[in-house]
Amino acid sequence: MDIAKAKRRENIAEYILYLWQLEDLLRALQFSPEAVYSQLIAPRRDLEEGQRPVFLMWYMDIANLLREEGKEEKGHLEHTLHLIRDLHDLHLQLMKLPAGEHYRQTYARLEPLLPRLREVMGNPGMNDTELCFRALYATMLYRIKGEGDKSAVTDTIEFISPVIGELAAMYGKVERGEIDLFKEREQ
Repeated sequence: MDIAKAKRRENIAEYILYLWQLEDLLRALQFSPEAVYSQLIAPRRDLEEGQRPVFLMWYMDIANLLREEGKEEKGHLEHTLHLIRDLHDLHLQLMKLPAGEHYRQTYARLEPLLPRLREVMGNPGMNDTELCFRALYATMLYRIKGEGDKSAVTDTIEFISPVIGELAAMYGKVERGEIDLFKEREQ
């Protein structure tokens, strides 16, 4: 809960990937409150005793959302998919507006690799932003399994990470009101 809040505030991309990892972890723990408590809450020494039930309820709320959305075995919460759609909308704006000049240059290095990545990921109808997130998450899972040195994995990170990193940073700036996408840049 505290980690998710911090990630949401600091970096939307890390927040989405964290929640995806948490979804898989909750599935692995079979949504068991006892397992969630023993694996995710009890080991934390930074939590006061009174905070532990609050954290358990937060984890179980996510588990219940997965059940309600029919995603007990696979899939991601609509909440994160909605955020990815928001990021994709921003991507589309940055591809047109003056504020996206640097982003377009970063994206241009990735763009030629997208058809192959789309083929590997196996979902031709997915927008580019979701495709990148799914590739990043797959890369994270490969690393957890100790297979992070494969060239497909390292190539993915080399080209996708800068795009998603810049998109997430711009999302944060827009959300905090630090930048107006529609304001012409001063010459």
